[in-house]
Amino acid sequence: MKVLRKIGFPISLVYGLVVYIRNILFDRGFFKSISFSTPTICVGNLSVGGTGKTPMIEYLIALLKEDRKLAVLSRGYGRKSKGFIKAGPTTTVEQIGDEPFQIYKKYPEVTMVVDADRRHGISLLEAQEEPDLILLDDAYQHRKVQPSFAILLTAHGQLYVDDWFLPTGNLRDSKKEAQRADIIMVTKCPPNIRLKEQEKIIKKLQPLKHQKVLFSSLVYDTVLQGEGGNLELQELRTKKVLLVTGIANPRPLVTYLKDASIAMEHLEFGDHHFFTEKEIDVFNSKELVLTTEKDFVRLKGKVDNLFYIRIEHKLLGEGRKQLKEALSSL
Repeated sequence: MKVLRKIGFPISLVYGLVVYIRNILFDRGFFKSISFSTPTICVGNLSVGGTGKTPMIEYLIALLKEDRKLAVLSRGYGRKSKGFIKAGPTTTVEQIGDEPFQIYKKYPEVTMVVDADRRHGISLLEAQEEPDLILLDDAYQHRKVQPSFAILLTAHGQLYVDDWFLPTGNLRDSKKEAQRADIIMVTKCPPNIRLKEQEKIIKKLQPLKHQKVLFSSLVYDTVLQGEGGNLELQELRTKKVLLVTGIANPRPLVTYLKDASIAMEHLEFGDHHFFTEKEIDVFNSKELVLTTEKDFVRLKGKVDNLFYIRIEHKLLGEGRKQLKEALSSL
């Protein structure tokens, strides 16, 4: 893969040029970026996956849902449908995609819709639901909509400033576009990250005067959830565990489980992978299958003895307070 990435360097130059021209056309008004009367919060990144966008959407829902009528708009990546769909009791994961389905099941009181056309999706939400606030999932690079507030995620150890364009690197947008963010959130930090390292990262990111840089780490639940009940994480030490992941970056989870002295076999699949019958047969031959919450919604009802581990963002220091204050104007 490293060799292929190096060979693809000329392609990355062409890709970067196309991205640069596209952004220039938006900046100078040749392509229109419109705003809406309903406040919108955009959550996204400059790279391909692995920064914790869905857990951040869930964090914002938990933070804001008591005071506002919320709606979430997602593209619904990987779904087997098209157009505008509002999640409901009979909605399937195939119709709206794994991440929107996960959010809907966790927060059914929040309106969850998918639409690849963000303008169309927002317009229908305003007409049909009249939300107080719309969360735009993975929409940072979709410049046809001008959000009221933008949160840019970048993973600790994989900062966008150290990256390069696809396919040589993981960037799908220009580093310069970070200037459109109101908050830059450094995710997946070690929970004990020192202030000196935080200051070093802030200096590296070179935020503008209006931008706040916040830090978060991932917190894993010690109680595993399953259809047949719950299981304490420590109980896995006595079992033969198969870890199944279909996410962008499973390394933090694998490290966490190893640090917890969990011996396991790991089958790693691509992000948003829809599992085949043959793969499911393999899973069912194992004593216990552990997976992520996102993968669980695609495997639920198909795999016996299946459990998932929940994760959430924990903002470090005064991060939660600062985020809430920054969003209060919305």
